[in-house]
Amino acid sequence: MAVFLAKGTRDALPEQMYRRLAVIGRLRAVFARFGFAPLDTPAFERIETLTGKYGDEGAKLIFKILKRGKGGERGETDLALRYDLTVPLARVIAMNNQLRMPFKRYQVAPVWRADRPAKGRFREFVQCDIDIVGAPGLLADAECLAVLCAGFDDLGLAGRYTIKLNDRRILRAMASAVGARDETALLVAIDKVDKIGREGVSKELAAQGLLSEQIERLWSLLEVGEDNAATLSALAEALPAADDAVSTLRGVLVAAEQMGADIDRIRVEPSLARGLDYYTGPVFEVVSDDVAIGSIAGGGRYDELIGMFSGRDIPAVGVAFGLDRILVVLDELDRVPVSSEATQVFVTVYDAESRGYSATVAHALRNAGVRVELYLGESKLNKQFKLANARKYPWIVITGPSERESSQVALKDMRTGEQRTCTWTEAADIVLA
Repeated sequence: MAVFLAKGTRDALPEQMYRRLAVIGRLRAVFARFGFAPLDTPAFERIETLTGKYGDEGAKLIFKILKRGKGGERGETDLALRYDLTVPLARVIAMNNQLRMPFKRYQVAPVWRADRPAKGRFREFVQCDIDIVGAPGLLADAECLAVLCAGFDDLGLAGRYTIKLNDRRILRAMASAVGARDETALLVAIDKVDKIGREGVSKELAAQGLLSEQIERLWSLLEVGEDNAATLSALAEALPAADDAVSTLRGVLVAAEQMGADIDRIRVEPSLARGLDYYTGPVFEVVSDDVAIGSIAGGGRYDELIGMFSGRDIPAVGVAFGLDRILVVLDELDRVPVSSEATQVFVTVYDAESRGYSATVAHALRNAGVRVELYLGESKLNKQFKLANARKYPWIVITGPSERESSQVALKDMRTGEQRTCTWTEAADIVLA
């Protein structure tokens, strides 16, 4: 019987897992450095928790779970896999009034979307998410930009990414200025400009009933200046109704630079919409300058989402790093960091008489803090070497008759070929140095 993976999913074998863990480890260190605390939520939610939060486009992508029993036989659903980590956070805040504000949390977890699989687009993928709840000012927005810069810089991508920045209030002002009847539909169309191009977006806008002069007016408003200052000045002049939003973005850029963000990586992009309905203010999106794969991180301010659950609006802003797409970029640029969890030493078994001694050596090295695999098979030494080499272990320990007699080991560096005889303690010190 042939077996296949479900479309849009993939297995992560040990080599891939070490890479994933290395990236997650670096991002978690950044999050902790900025004072974010860990949080976890269930993989699935009540269906009413998720529906009505993502707009028509997002609603189509929610994986719904059939009810048990007769309801399921009739096609009824009562649960769904989480679509993102933001809406579950909003539910958590609504259910836990004791949390002190501002509340800063991070979460690293899989989410699910019934999307069409493509390069870097999966139906199950991992988000590395940070959010700041209860902080209405632009400092929180700026900190999200600073975290984005710190995260990508620590992953070895310094100077090789662009953070697009906009404000949903600017887009709403544009919709009003061109006389669009359906603001949401216009934003959804604009959000597709990177996927279907200007011509494709224009066709969608025409299908919504916009006249050619309205569409041309919109494109003129979406023009980008030579720098952020010029773009914001043009927006302020053309859209008086967006004064607050333009002022916010100016303040966010200043504060982000003060927080250490690489301001040269941030570009005000008036066409950036972000597709989710719950955004209310500044929005962010990160793309690789080297690999065409779509956004590798994104987020924004959502001051009204929590109020859908609690009955009172609580300001919030956040961003999510897309682990899977980031790994594609790092792979193509050969910049995947080395995991601190990978096994360091492979302890061989020279012959049957060496088994007990090899086990003792492995135990001693582990007690010293070394990550060790003890060979558990019955192959000869040359095959054990091939196995260790295939698994890319940097060190091999050999416990032959002479080593057993002297209570020592032969430690071989697989990267240089150098081999030395030493005690267990010396071997541990060398590996951990």
